Amino acid sequence: MSAPVPAVAHTPFTVLIPARMASSRLPDKPLADIAGLPMVVRVAQRAAQSAATRVVVAADDARILQACAVHGVDAVMTRADHASGSDRLAEACIQLGLDGDDIVVNVQGDEPLIDPGLINAVASLLQDRDGKRPEASMGTAAHAIASLADYTNPNVVKVVLDARGLAHYFSRAPIPFGRDHAGTAWWEGAAQAAQPGVKALQGFAPLRHVGIYSYRAGFLRKFPQLAPAPTEAVEALEQLRALWHGHHIAVHLADAAPGPGVDTPEDLERVRALFR
Repeated sequence: MSAPVPAVAHTPFTVLIPARMASSRLPDKPLADIAGLPMVVRVAQRAAQSAATRVVVAADDARILQACAVHGVDAVMTRADHASGSDRLAEACIQLGLDGDDIVVNVQGDEPLIDPGLINAVASLLQDRDGKRPEASMGTAAHAIASLADYTNPNVVKVVLDARGLAHYFSRAPIPFGRDHAGTAWWEGAAQAAQPGVKALQGFAPLRHVGIYSYRAGFLRKFPQLAPAPTEAVEALEQLRALWHGHHIAVHLADAAPGPGVDTPEDLERVRALFR
C-alpha cells in the first residue's frame, strides 16, 4: 500500500502526532483496530516512512502511551485539558527540547493512509537550504478541487494563495468566488486553456486545504500565547490566528487528494477494508 517516497536531503525534522481519546463521533479513536494494530500506531508507521529523523506521538491518555510502547512507537504524555492540537504539540516541543528553527510536522492521529511524500513536501517548505520560504512560520498543503459539491461544502476548507505560494486566507466559503459564474464549476477546462506545462491549480482551480502542518518549533511554542483572531472564531479555523498576527503560511500544491482520514465509524470501516 506504500508508494515510493521521494528522497530528500534537507534540514532534519520531527513528526509529532497529537492523539486524544475523546471523540464525539468515534470514542477511543487512537486505539481503533486497523488490521491488528491501533490506528495511532498505523499513523506513526506511515510517518516513519518519511524522511523525518523522529516520529513522536503526543498523547493525552496512558492507554495511548501503552499501545505505542508495545509497538515500538515513541510517545510523550501531554495534558488532557488542551484546547487544541497545536496546544498539545507546543507542550510536546517543550518536553522534547525543540525550539527556534527546528522543524516540526503535525500529522493528524486519524490519518492511517498519510502519504510519506506529502510529509516530506510540507516539511521542505520551511527548510532554508533550498531557500524556499524563509519568511514563513508555517507550512501546509492543498490540492485542486474537482467538484462543485466540494467547492460549496462548508466542511471542505478552501485556501487562496498569492504569487509566492503563501496563503492569503482560509475559508469554509467558496473562495475565490466566480462573480459572473455563480453556481457553476467555473474552473473546469482551465487546465486545457492554460499555457503548456502550467497546471490548472496554479491560479485557476479553487484549492482544498489539506490538514497537515509544518512549523518552526519556536513559533509553535509561542502560538498558544497569541490572542485568538476574530476570523478564527467566525470560521472555526485555528490557522487564521497565524495570518491575523502577521505570520506567513507557505502552501505545497499536491497533485491529488490525500488518502481518507477517519472521523466516523463509517470512515473506519472504509479504511479497514482498504487494509484487508
